[in-house]
Amino acid sequence: MNRMIVSGLLLGLAAGGAERQREATEWSITYAYETHETALPRVLLIGDSICNSYQIGVRDALKGTATTSFWATSKCVTDRSYLKELAFILDEYPYAVIHVNNGLHSLNTDRAAWSAALREVLSLLQARGGGARLIWATSTPLRDPALTAKARELNAIAAEVVRDAGLPTNDLFALMDPQDRALWRDTFHFGDAGRQMLAERVVEAVRAALPTTAAKPAPEPAEP
Repeated sequence: MNRMIVSGLLLGLAAGGAERQREATEWSITYAYETHETALPRVLLIGDSICNSYQIGVRDALKGTATTSFWATSKCVTDRSYLKELAFILDEYPYAVIHVNNGLHSLNTDRAAWSAALREVLSLLQARGGGARLIWATSTPLRDPALTAKARELNAIAAEVVRDAGLPTNDLFALMDPQDRALWRDTFHFGDAGRQMLAERVVEAVRAALPTTAAKPAPEPAEP
């Protein structure tokens, strides 16, 4: 897909849909590790503070196999700047795998607008991701049952969008929902044990998606 079509996606989201009211403080964090390492494939992690909490564990586990970048933000996919920021991140490096989530800052967003915006996001990832393998991650549950129900609802909406896009899902909700809520350090976030569980599951999904290289034949034994 060329840049004129991509620009149309950016304009289309800005022109339509119900944008979520911004939070009192909005934030965006991005890191690219081992930027001089070009022999290894690069992985991009996209999400919110949950992504920010497990990205170091993913980075460390993949060291020597892949390099990592991440973009964590409070912005909902309906925000007027989301696609513009995402386009910038996608243009920074070639990525082999992109693991993406957006949900916990969208719990009160208009559902139809969120669904439409998520479709735009996945279209942009497919158009501008340079052939990266895309993985959708479900939103994690919360300590509060009422908020967990909202996360479950968003995940159900996303499941239809992701199915239409033909993408695999890394079900972090199913991983964490049965866990003792003592793993949570507050309403949204996990302590060390929970973060480790999430990092391990993300690493597992990313490793499975990384391109494989043909095994080199064993060298012939030297003649005596």
